[in-house]
Amino acid sequence: MIQVNNVSLAFGGRVLYKEVNLKFTKGNCYGIIGANGAGKSTFLKILTGEIEPNTGDVFISPGERMSVLQQNQNVFDSQTVLDTVLLGHKRLMEIQRQKDELYAKEDFSEADGILAGELETEFAELGGWEAESDAKNLLQGLGVGEEHYYALMKDTDPKIKVKVLLAQALFGNPDILVLDEPTNNLDFKTAVWLENFLLDFENIVIIVSHNRHFLNKVCTHICDVDFGQINMFIGNYDFWYQSSQLIAKQLKDQNKKAEQRAKELKEFIARFAANASKSRQATSRKKELERLTIEDIKPSSRKYPYIDFRFEQEIGKEILKVENLTKKGMFNNLTFNVEKDQKIAFFAKNSQIITTLFNILVGKEQADSGTIHFGKTISVSYLPQDNREYFEGCTLSIVDWLRQFSKDQNETFIRSWLGRMLFTGEENLKPVNVLSGGERVRCMFAKMMLQGANLIIMDEPTNHLDLESITSLNNGMKNFKGPLLFTSHDQEIIETVANRIIDIRDENHIVDKPVTYQEYVESQK
Repeated sequence: MIQVNNVSLAFGGRVLYKEVNLKFTKGNCYGIIGANGAGKSTFLKILTGEIEPNTGDVFISPGERMSVLQQNQNVFDSQTVLDTVLLGHKRLMEIQRQKDELYAKEDFSEADGILAGELETEFAELGGWEAESDAKNLLQGLGVGEEHYYALMKDTDPKIKVKVLLAQALFGNPDILVLDEPTNNLDFKTAVWLENFLLDFENIVIIVSHNRHFLNKVCTHICDVDFGQINMFIGNYDFWYQSSQLIAKQLKDQNKKAEQRAKELKEFIARFAANASKSRQATSRKKELERLTIEDIKPSSRKYPYIDFRFEQEIGKEILKVENLTKKGMFNNLTFNVEKDQKIAFFAKNSQIITTLFNILVGKEQADSGTIHFGKTISVSYLPQDNREYFEGCTLSIVDWLRQFSKDQNETFIRSWLGRMLFTGEENLKPVNVLSGGERVRCMFAKMMLQGANLIIMDEPTNHLDLESITSLNNGMKNFKGPLLFTSHDQEIIETVANRIIDIRDENHIVDKPVTYQEYVESQK
């Protein structure tokens, strides 16, 4: 068990948390969510003892071991990959070191023999004899082959390092597992393996992640960092989001009878409980949901941007026709037609391939050969992965920047669109060259909505966004009535938006299927 008692923390007059009281118990997985800058990762550092709170304390049950996902990839550069994983259990490695020193002594005494016996007993109890094989199994599960086991970390590819450090955190069955963005830079297969591992993990897991699919899959509870408080809710991210939205909507409708409100909420809880039954953690969540009372659910005070892409001109029969498009080293004779109701997710082993393809489609780069033909009624709006050209060196205020893309130049009109993206008051007067990555992307969304194009192309649209913006974007993409071409690392968006998959596996091997992502994954097994 880990218990947080009256924890408060402030930096330079800014209060991050005030009198937080939480209890994390065995068998549950807790997702920590909150807006960018709310203090999610800082809270993990308080739990792990890296940061001392201004007031309060963190209590961990005596004898319980905490394991933390290391964020610095270079800490273990002098170690081999296998030893780096084993170092995830410090006490086990300390016993091994003590044993080695004892057995190397020339004057091995009776006292040394007694100590060695005690160390051997503890070593066995901690699984020392199986440690190396357990570490190798973790590495294998995460997709790290035998050829890497005895290589030094300093000589290991960064993509492999991420997996090694994750194996280190998982090693030795820790009592408390703390993971900060564990799915970052993981491929789909490895992310699924991690999901399954955590679903079978019987101790405490505490996670910070922007990956909604991951949070939905593994979490039994959500801890919401908001307005100086951290409130814990039963259920996964979708349950937290949808229940808080439902109650907020009901509170706005003051005329709705209490009985009807209660009925809607009970039906909602029952529906979620019925869906949570496929794994050990999900079954635990199902039992808690069944015991949940309406009074336990509260509306969130979190603000969501309003993302709603609507087009002005109706779409004709011809939309986009690509024939024999070739770019050396990327794709050869790529051919596809886009139809009105299609939302196409593009995949490639190298993300630069999709970026190049999208840049060619919108005229920012040239293909080596092939043709691109847009229908006469088609207007295109493009969200590039790299948006620096729109902001760097530009000293315009946010209002004046957006005014460039609006037919209506009235400031009140412009500010209303920025308000949808959560830019209000004096904030609209900030120069765009000082905006954060997430603020820039929200500006781009406002620009795209103003343009009202009927064909949208998006290259990694969730980059730099917080969970609230990603959720709003997901809804906006699902609700868009026109064709959509996109690539994303957000699995939830891919699963809920795409109805066609184009997978550029290599230069000459392209798979094009009119299916959902889940159907595509099943077809490739």
